[in-house]
Amino acid sequence: MFELNGIVFAMLGAALASGLAGTGSAMGCGVAGEAGAGVIAEDPSKFGATLLLQALPGTQGIYGTLMAFLVLNKIGAISGNFVTIDAATGLMLLFSCLPIAIAGWTSGYAQGKTAAAGIVMVGKRPSEAAKGMIYAAMVETYAVLALLISFLAFINIPV
Repeated sequence: MFELNGIVFAMLGAALASGLAGTGSAMGCGVAGEAGAGVIAEDPSKFGATLLLQALPGTQGIYGTLMAFLVLNKIGAISGNFVTIDAATGLMLLFSCLPIAIAGWTSGYAQGKTAAAGIVMVGKRPSEAAKGMIYAAMVETYAVLALLISFLAFINIPV
């Protein structure tokens, strides 16, 4: 019979961190990529500026994957030598992943929409690309803060 132990909760946390933050990044990059394709259809020389803006929402997926890697390493999943942890410890690891999972999901998509607006701006005023990046970077702040909280919650969980 299946036993619901701490490893299951920890693995769920890692999956949520990587999966939700990655989904937010994928959606955000997709939205920005659609805008970029429209701009470069009109003027292919703007590819570089639009690509930078389109790539910005991808960082949330990186942050979530980093958190997942830390959890998987702590429980021995990377080496294949799983540690034994109780359900309470597993839940703590799960909850430590939730800030980046949730904020990564929502901020990745929001950053993609902001980057798409910046891409439209580049289409009309190419010299203003840096301003579009600043707007998109403001959304990034909340993903960085969520990663910080996830990491601070994680580091002192004894395993």
